[in-house]
Amino acid sequence: MNAAALPTFFEVLSARLAECNQEVRRVFHGRGRCYEGLEQLTADWLGKGVLQIAIFKESDSEFYAALQEGINALVASDVWTKCQGTTVILQHRDREGSETETLVGEMPNQIEVVENGLNYKLDLGKRQNNGLFLDMRLGRQWVQENAAGKRVLNLFAYTCGFSVAAIEGGAEKVVNLDMAKSSLSRGRENHHLNQHDLSKVSFLGHELFKSWGKVKKFGPYDLVIIDPPSFQKGSFVLTKDYAKILRRLPELVADGGDVMACVNAPDVKPEFLTEQMAELAPEFAFVSRLTNPPEFEDIDTDSALKVIHFKHRA
Repeated sequence: MNAAALPTFFEVLSARLAECNQEVRRVFHGRGRCYEGLEQLTADWLGKGVLQIAIFKESDSEFYAALQEGINALVASDVWTKCQGTTVILQHRDREGSETETLVGEMPNQIEVVENGLNYKLDLGKRQNNGLFLDMRLGRQWVQENAAGKRVLNLFAYTCGFSVAAIEGGAEKVVNLDMAKSSLSRGRENHHLNQHDLSKVSFLGHELFKSWGKVKKFGPYDLVIIDPPSFQKGSFVLTKDYAKILRRLPELVADGGDVMACVNAPDVKPEFLTEQMAELAPEFAFVSRLTNPPEFEDIDTDSALKVIHFKHRA
């Protein structure tokens, strides 16, 4: 990364901090390669006064010194005062096992954030993924707007962000499946934070490909959400295993039901999903690709997050 490019970082950051109030938002996205020299840098406003900066590739001492100098200027500015900033933390995403560094103020171990008016609990400190992927903001909004009266299956549920959005949107039932039971426990907490009726929510802590029977028991579903990791050692490889899910869709989805299929691997293009769906589950028609949040600008839209809506041909 280039220290000389940091004034652009702070210019964009300051402009977006002035707009985001207390909702959680990505306020700088260098990973989309729209800012030369800053491709390995991101920043997220978590609300509650906390700004989280992440560096994805180690840089030199000149860069870190310039970054700290810019942060000092930011926290002395009117923008910082108006957004009620108190804390700046820095994640070193390339340093495995590295704890998040506190640059300004005091870092809480956990923080409750607000997105689209809904509450989520995030972990700060040791974990690199804090519990909510911000590029899926409009995806969660779409689910909330389209879940009324529906039975929803949320595969690779993580901390159940889609489930929270679905129940808030009036879903009849949501089934969350994830092999990480600790993530599902956080999902329960997220529902509690929003005063949701947990009798409408199920949490299955299983590995998907060994659990089709359990998944089918709650179906058929009016909406299936597929948001897998690109790679999870020993359990999921996107380019190989996504097809196994698509083949099962006809027996999971009700007539006229919807599928939201997601891919967040930069080297996997949208055609990966549309072509495989046409081949493996032709009962489902392509409807549209959902728009990504504007703050996640990308020089190549095909490299950005892919969220594609399909509908069963009833």
